[in-house]
Amino acid sequence: MPDPQLARTRLVAQALVTRSHETPVQAVEALGAMQGQDLPGVIASAALRTRGGDADSVLEDMRAGRLVRGYPMRGTVFLMAATDMLWVSELCGAPALRASVNRRRQLGLDDDSVDRARERAVEVLSTAPNGLPRAELLAYWESDGQPTSGGIGYHILAYLIGEGTLCHGPWNGVDQNIALATAWLPPKTGLEDRFNGDRIAATAELLRRYFAGHGPATIRDFAWWTKLPLRDIRAALPHVEARLESDGAAEPSYWRPGLLEEVRALGNRTAQPMLLPGFDEFILGYPDRTFAMTKEQEKLLVPGNNGVFRRSIVVGGTVRGFWRRAGTPGKRTLGMEPFGTIPKAAEARLRKLFATFPVVTP
Repeated sequence: MPDPQLARTRLVAQALVTRSHETPVQAVEALGAMQGQDLPGVIASAALRTRGGDADSVLEDMRAGRLVRGYPMRGTVFLMAATDMLWVSELCGAPALRASVNRRRQLGLDDDSVDRARERAVEVLSTAPNGLPRAELLAYWESDGQPTSGGIGYHILAYLIGEGTLCHGPWNGVDQNIALATAWLPPKTGLEDRFNGDRIAATAELLRRYFAGHGPATIRDFAWWTKLPLRDIRAALPHVEARLESDGAAEPSYWRPGLLEEVRALGNRTAQPMLLPGFDEFILGYPDRTFAMTKEQEKLLVPGNNGVFRRSIVVGGTVRGFWRRAGTPGKRTLGMEPFGTIPKAAEARLRKLFATFPVVTP
């Protein structure tokens, strides 16, 4: 069953109640990473945790190279601070890269094909410091004799980003360009530079951020989120345990100091209505989502289990339904699919939130 108190506490930890971060970079850094395969959605997620609360500030950080997207862990797209992308990818990305290599035969690819695609990408992007739109890079591969249809282009691109050769670069008005990591990511931000190659120290830093931004949570939650081995996480925990609070349970949860006091001080503000994007970390940052919804409702969150998460309506800390942008450009309206009845006052608040929701598309 849902746990409204845990849900409200996590909403505060994630800065969705207070929007306490000065900049989108700070908001993303605090969480460690934000799942980002839905680009408009993750732009909104970063904005909703920032005092300004607007999409333009997120886009500006993306244009300036302060925020980037990549495949740092789980073979999934995440939005991260540019200073974190390389070391987190080196720390967490190996299992996904191995799985990607194993899948090549199914796509009719071999290592030589990927190596040639890498060489051609470096060649064409070396003269484009701000990168190129994805379609142009895929067209370049096609002209070089490398097919990209049927998921092949996506596979190659994801692998080259995951290994640290490429990255999602600046916003181009529609999407992000693809750029060379050496041209777009800050220098000396790899695992060796940041942590002298110490994987346990790097794990400790990411663990601290996860607990501070997602807590209360357990090391098993973090292991699921990163796919790092539990032995490394347990070795890293003593490095950060003194900087966290815990419930002391048999399988303890951890959170940032002062969080519970902040939740109490905020009172009913933690129950305020919210509109969240489909892939928000409040929903996707934990392996067990039943703290915020029932199992039956969770099935509705991802219709057909197709990997596409619907936008959530949150009231009282728990998911109370789904929403969409109805209408046409210039005449958008809030479409809601609630679980049961939403109080009139909450519904009125949701409509006001819709009018100011940070969007990047008409």
